[in-house]
Amino acid sequence: MKTNSSANQKAYIVTGPTSGIGREATFELAKHGTVILVGRNREKLDQLQRTIESKGQFAVTVACDVSNILSVRRAAAEIVALGLPIAGLLNNAGVMEQQPTKSAQNWDTSFATNHLGPFVLTEALAPHLPDGANILFVVSAVEDPERKPAQVVGMRGARYISAEASSRGEWEPGGSKLPGADAYATSKQCALATVIELAREVPRLRFNAIEPGITPGTGLGRANFFVRQLFGVITFFPPFAKYRSTPKQAARVITKIMTDEAVKSGVYYDEKGLPMQGSFLVRNSKFRARVVAETRALLSTIPH
Repeated sequence: MKTNSSANQKAYIVTGPTSGIGREATFELAKHGTVILVGRNREKLDQLQRTIESKGQFAVTVACDVSNILSVRRAAAEIVALGLPIAGLLNNAGVMEQQPTKSAQNWDTSFATNHLGPFVLTEALAPHLPDGANILFVVSAVEDPERKPAQVVGMRGARYISAEASSRGEWEPGGSKLPGADAYATSKQCALATVIELAREVPRLRFNAIEPGITPGTGLGRANFFVRQLFGVITFFPPFAKYRSTPKQAARVITKIMTDEAVKSGVYYDEKGLPMQGSFLVRNSKFRARVVAETRALLSTIPH
């Protein structure tokens, strides 16, 4: 609930706040205002809230399964009802599964968690955000088939056919042999394309994305032991060492972007907070528009 002490503070929404980069970003953002913790596990959310409040800071919890479109819509309504002055939204929650599973809507869980859920949350909240609010998506450079570290571990970039095909867990042939890699890379490419397209569509808000670097021990690493081991090894050797990061380092860069009132919109940041380029497809305006249009069409099939 909103308190008199926190009512006038800036508020920052964080999805996936109970572990990894999300947890560290939550602690950093709590120094700048109230944090709205959005996650599936109520017990972990409450525990994190108590930790934040023990430091004299403020937090609110909102239970939500980001892979479930109806849950995301309910969470968005709950966040709006809090009446807090929201300065930023961090779409951090993500997953890379070793075996395909289905969401509540019977859609591929990776695609639903990494792209569809954040898309719904962002579009539901956007009309209620003040001008200049920062919306930041945590994406991944493995969407780019030319990305060298990803190539070394056997990833082959995104394999997008259409939003509908992705929801069914179908990808372009000739992709990665790593379990879950095509689903992960494709969902992250869609998220990145969405950021740049929404920056064009909604100029009053600031939409940006960040590649947090290779951070062993986060959700991506836990999802696939082989990926974790390879990424962990290659980052100790040139020229890949420059991509290595930690959840704390990523959180500091994220917080700097999220709290910057002069930051530009439509920027893709690397692990050091410097602008970088996405894949060839992401740089194509027609592709970006298609991803957003097809995503909206897919989501329109789920009644409110």
